[in-house]
Amino acid sequence: MTDERMGDDLWRAVRRLPRGGGIVFRHHATALPERRRLFARLLRLARSRGLILIRAGDVPLAGEMGVHRAPGPGMTTWPVHDVREARRARQARASTAFISPVFATRSHPGADSLGRRRARRLALMLPMTRIALGGMDARRFRTMPGFDGWAAIDAWLPPNSRA
Repeated sequence: MTDERMGDDLWRAVRRLPRGGGIVFRHHATALPERRRLFARLLRLARSRGLILIRAGDVPLAGEMGVHRAPGPGMTTWPVHDVREARRARQARASTAFISPVFATRSHPGADSLGRRRARRLALMLPMTRIALGGMDARRFRTMPGFDGWAAIDAWLPPNSRA
Protein backbone atom coordinates (compact mmCIF):
# COMPACT_ATOMS: atom_id res chain seq x y z
CA MET A 1 0.00 0.00 0.00
CA THR A 2 1.32 3.43 -0.84
CA ASP A 3 0.50 6.88 0.40
CA GLU A 4 2.02 10.34 0.55
CA ARG A 5 3.75 9.67 3.91
CA MET A 6 6.25 7.47 2.12
CA GLY A 7 7.92 10.31 0.21
CA ASP A 8 11.12 9.14 -1.49
CA ASP A 9 11.16 6.03 0.73
CA LEU A 10 8.55 4.66 -1.69
CA TRP A 11 11.30 3.66 -4.11
CA ARG A 12 13.34 1.82 -1.47
CA ALA A 13 10.18 0.06 -0.27
CA VAL A 14 9.29 -1.13 -3.78
CA ARG A 15 12.81 -2.45 -4.30
CA ARG A 16 12.41 -4.54 -1.13
CA LEU A 17 9.24 -6.28 -2.34
CA PRO A 18 9.62 -9.88 -3.45
CA ARG A 19 9.08 -10.75 -7.12
CA GLY A 20 5.40 -11.56 -7.62
CA GLY A 21 4.37 -9.16 -4.85
CA GLY A 22 2.06 -6.27 -5.42
CA ILE A 23 1.50 -2.59 -4.83
CA VAL A 24 -1.80 -0.83 -4.22
CA PHE A 25 -1.21 2.74 -5.35
CA ARG A 26 -3.25 5.07 -3.15
CA HIS A 27 -1.70 8.57 -3.10
CA HIS A 28 -5.24 10.02 -2.93
CA ALA A 29 -4.12 13.51 -1.86
CA THR A 30 -1.68 13.93 -4.75
CA ALA A 31 -2.85 16.22 -7.56
CA LEU A 32 -3.90 14.21 -10.61
CA PRO A 33 -1.09 15.29 -13.01
CA GLU A 34 1.56 14.39 -10.42
CA ARG A 35 -0.35 11.22 -9.48
CA ARG A 36 -0.25 10.11 -13.12
CA ARG A 37 3.49 10.82 -13.39
CA LEU A 38 4.21 8.98 -10.15
CA PHE A 39 2.09 6.01 -11.24
CA ALA A 40 3.87 5.81 -14.61
CA ARG A 41 7.28 5.83 -12.92
CA LEU A 42 6.12 3.21 -10.42
CA LEU A 43 4.69 1.09 -13.25
CA ARG A 44 8.07 0.97 -15.00
CA LEU A 45 9.74 -0.18 -11.79
CA ALA A 46 6.98 -2.71 -11.03
CA ARG A 47 7.24 -4.27 -14.48
CA SER A 48 11.02 -4.52 -14.27
CA ARG A 49 10.74 -6.26 -10.88
CA GLY A 50 7.83 -8.60 -11.71
CA LEU A 51 5.37 -6.81 -9.40
CA ILE A 52 1.64 -6.21 -9.78
CA LEU A 53 0.48 -2.58 -9.65
CA ILE A 54 -3.13 -1.95 -8.62
CA ARG A 55 -4.84 1.45 -8.69
CA ALA A 56 -6.98 2.70 -5.80
CA GLY A 57 -9.29 5.63 -6.46
CA ASP A 58 -11.83 6.61 -9.06
CA VAL A 59 -9.59 7.85 -11.89
CA PRO A 60 -8.17 5.16 -14.20
CA LEU A 61 -4.39 5.27 -14.68
CA ALA A 62 -2.57 4.09 -17.79
CA GLY A 63 -1.08 0.62 -17.36
CA GLU A 64 -2.95 -0.33 -14.19
CA MET A 65 -3.05 -4.08 -13.65
CA GLY A 66 -6.17 -3.99 -11.52
CA VAL A 67 -8.39 -1.89 -9.30
CA HIS A 68 -8.81 -1.70 -5.53
CA ARG A 69 -12.36 -1.46 -4.16
CA ALA A 70 -14.15 -1.49 -7.49
CA PRO A 71 -14.59 -3.95 -10.31
CA GLY A 72 -12.44 -2.97 -13.25
CA PRO A 73 -9.91 -4.22 -15.74
CA GLY A 74 -7.49 -6.85 -14.49
CA MET A 75 -7.35 -7.92 -10.88
CA THR A 76 -9.92 -6.70 -8.33
CA THR A 77 -8.83 -6.30 -4.73
CA TRP A 78 -11.15 -5.38 -1.88
CA PRO A 79 -10.83 -3.90 1.62
CA VAL A 80 -12.47 -6.01 4.33
CA HIS A 81 -12.97 -4.47 7.75
CA ASP A 82 -16.08 -6.40 8.80
CA VAL A 83 -18.57 -9.10 7.76
CA ARG A 84 -20.53 -6.69 5.53
CA GLU A 85 -17.40 -5.85 3.51
CA ALA A 86 -16.49 -9.55 3.33
CA ARG A 87 -19.85 -10.11 1.64
CA ARG A 88 -19.16 -7.21 -0.74
CA ALA A 89 -15.78 -8.69 -1.64
CA ARG A 90 -17.48 -11.97 -2.52
CA GLN A 91 -20.20 -10.20 -4.54
CA ALA A 92 -17.56 -8.22 -6.43
CA ARG A 93 -15.73 -11.48 -7.16
CA ALA A 94 -12.54 -9.92 -5.88
CA SER A 95 -9.44 -12.00 -6.37
CA THR A 96 -7.80 -10.61 -3.22
CA ALA A 97 -9.12 -9.26 0.09
CA PHE A 98 -7.13 -6.96 2.37
CA ILE A 99 -8.39 -7.72 5.88
CA SER A 100 -7.68 -4.80 8.18
CA PRO A 101 -6.72 -3.32 10.46
CA VAL A 102 -5.43 -6.44 12.17
CA PHE A 103 -3.37 -4.34 14.60
CA ALA A 104 -3.15 -0.63 15.38
CA THR A 105 -1.82 1.39 12.46
CA ARG A 106 -0.83 4.97 11.67
CA SER A 107 -3.02 4.84 8.56
CA HIS A 108 -6.12 4.77 10.75
CA PRO A 109 -5.17 6.42 14.05
CA GLY A 110 -7.51 5.59 16.89
CA ALA A 111 -9.46 3.00 14.87
CA ASP A 112 -10.37 -0.25 16.55
CA SER A 113 -8.23 -3.12 15.34
CA LEU A 114 -9.58 -6.58 14.59
CA GLY A 115 -6.96 -8.60 16.43
CA ARG A 116 -5.81 -12.03 15.30
CA ARG A 117 -9.02 -13.97 16.05
CA ARG A 118 -11.53 -11.62 14.40
CA ALA A 119 -9.23 -11.14 11.41
CA ARG A 120 -8.92 -14.90 10.99
CA ARG A 121 -12.71 -15.36 11.19
CA LEU A 122 -13.10 -12.86 8.36
CA ALA A 123 -10.36 -14.58 6.36
CA LEU A 124 -12.06 -17.95 6.68
CA MET A 125 -15.25 -16.49 5.14
CA LEU A 126 -13.46 -15.60 1.93
CA PRO A 127 -12.80 -17.90 -1.06
CA MET A 128 -10.03 -15.67 -2.41
CA THR A 129 -6.47 -14.65 -1.59
CA ARG A 130 -6.49 -13.16 1.93
CA ILE A 131 -3.96 -10.51 2.90
CA ALA A 132 -3.47 -9.29 6.48
CA LEU A 133 -3.04 -5.51 6.72
CA GLY A 134 -2.67 -3.04 9.55
CA GLY A 135 0.34 -3.00 11.82
CA MET A 136 1.75 -6.00 9.93
CA ASP A 137 5.31 -7.10 9.39
CA ALA A 138 6.97 -10.42 8.58
CA ARG A 139 7.25 -11.43 12.26
CA ARG A 140 3.56 -10.81 12.96
CA PHE A 141 2.52 -12.54 9.74
CA ARG A 142 4.12 -15.77 10.94
CA THR A 143 1.54 -15.78 13.78
CA MET A 144 -1.43 -15.37 11.40
CA PRO A 145 -2.79 -18.73 10.18
CA GLY A 146 -5.51 -18.49 7.57
CA PHE A 147 -3.82 -15.75 5.54
CA ASP A 148 -2.03 -16.01 2.22
CA GLY A 149 0.15 -12.93 2.67
CA TRP A 150 0.55 -9.57 4.35
CA ALA A 151 0.70 -5.95 3.31
CA ALA A 152 1.99 -2.80 4.98
CA ILE A 153 3.20 0.72 4.60
CA ASP A 154 5.37 1.30 7.64
CA ALA A 155 7.00 -2.14 7.64
CA TRP A 156 8.69 -1.26 4.33
CA LEU A 157 10.03 2.09 5.57
CA PRO A 158 13.24 2.74 7.49
CA PRO A 159 12.55 3.07 11.26
CA ASN A 160 13.40 6.80 11.25
CA SER A 161 10.66 7.41 8.62
CA ARG A 162 7.85 5.99 10.75
CA ALA A 163 7.49 8.81 13.25
